[in-house]
Amino acid sequence: MRVFTPKEVAANTYSKYLGVLVAAKYARELNRLPREVLPLGEEKKLTTRSLEALTSGQIEFRLVKRRKAGE
Repeated sequence: MRVFTPKEVAANTYSKYLGVLVAAKYARELNRLPREVLPLGEEKKLTTRSLEALTSGQIEFRLVKRRKAGE
């Protein structure tokens, strides 16, 4: 099991909280993929894969402002 420090997670996202949210969202996207499509059939957990991708800079994301309830 790989341990990711808050400093590692915050390096590419400027916030450890935002980093965890981005990694969780990416892990959910990986979970939607069929098992045959997952990269190289690695046996790592999806959360580990997503945190590795985040800390290595492989994930690109952008923040979108929330819509107001009336829109």
